[in-house]
Amino acid sequence: MTGTCGKGPAGKWYNATMTPALRFTFFVLLAALAASPAPVLAGDPSQDRPSFAVTDSLGRRVGIPPRVRRIISLEPEITRIIVALGGGDRLVGLDFFLRHHDHLFPLLFPAGAGLPVVSNQGQDPNYELVLKLRPDVLFSSPSEFQSTETMQIKLRTPVAALASSGKFDNLLDEIETVGRVIGREDRARELADYFRKRVGAVRQALRVAPAGTGPRVYLAFWGSPLRTPVSYEPVDAAGGTNCAAGLLPSYLGAAGATVPLEQILRWDPDVILVQGNYLPGDRTVTVEGILRDPRLASLKAVRAGRVHYTFGFWYWWDPALVLVETLYLARLFHPRQFPDFDFEKEGNKIFREFYGVDGAFTALAKVLNCDEWVRN
Repeated sequence: MTGTCGKGPAGKWYNATMTPALRFTFFVLLAALAASPAPVLAGDPSQDRPSFAVTDSLGRRVGIPPRVRRIISLEPEITRIIVALGGGDRLVGLDFFLRHHDHLFPLLFPAGAGLPVVSNQGQDPNYELVLKLRPDVLFSSPSEFQSTETMQIKLRTPVAALASSGKFDNLLDEIETVGRVIGREDRARELADYFRKRVGAVRQALRVAPAGTGPRVYLAFWGSPLRTPVSYEPVDAAGGTNCAAGLLPSYLGAAGATVPLEQILRWDPDVILVQGNYLPGDRTVTVEGILRDPRLASLKAVRAGRVHYTFGFWYWWDPALVLVETLYLARLFHPRQFPDFDFEKEGNKIFREFYGVDGAFTALAKVLNCDEWVRN
């Protein structure tokens, strides 16, 4: 057959000189193709699945829709996990902190610079903007039950409040929960297994350490020498003892306490760790300042020069950075058990495993000016 071609229904091309019978057959086939489901690739997270529910950190059961293609996270820890799981392309908005204060996230997810900021400095959402962005799921912080419930009512969108609260097991559960929500279960299990393996190797190495050699550790966090976390598992996993452990009952398991100077003097820690996840010019507490403070001159840690920076909570954790920090502290507390530890090399390896980015830890070390940690 010859003749001109025209554009038919559904953007398909057909021959304008087809016989009626042939044309009828053509459209029957076209309708059948249109009614057939699109092929689903193995592991495609966008494929249909039944609705289900997850339990968040507040013990709430949150219904999750079959497809989660548009996500907003007001919890920086969750946003980082989403990116590590390969779901960054489904983020439709960022929280204030990640845009304006996080030093690491832009190195790991440059595309985040093009996303709108959906919260204010107090992490309260811009409801009008969130509604316009039409998220399928919103993640929030579990710091306040009522605010999470309010968001879900106002937005009529599933809101899951998640945070690891300073516990490794919670972090791993969180990774697997987020993986289920966004349809990346296999990747979530892979990262959780990698985390367990690396921490397990540290604990195995420390089993041969002489009894009683683990240091008693005081952590000066959040811009004050008197503020300290009452739970910090990287210290425990690295073979140290947090002086403030159990000081206060904590609903979230990671609350901080403000302690009097006299309490620190009574503890007399072997090691003092200073939160170093601030830019150098923004640090109100420094290693040098503690070493020069006459009020602290009698402490074992000060007399022995065992005052060091560590990373610490930075709006909860980055799942890769907390693993790097655990290895760093293990080497700091027990150098004989880790004689060949290359901090920079291991840091880059871990970040590559989580984010597929080369040299991320080296880049972060330059931003934070923590070369002395890398050389440790």
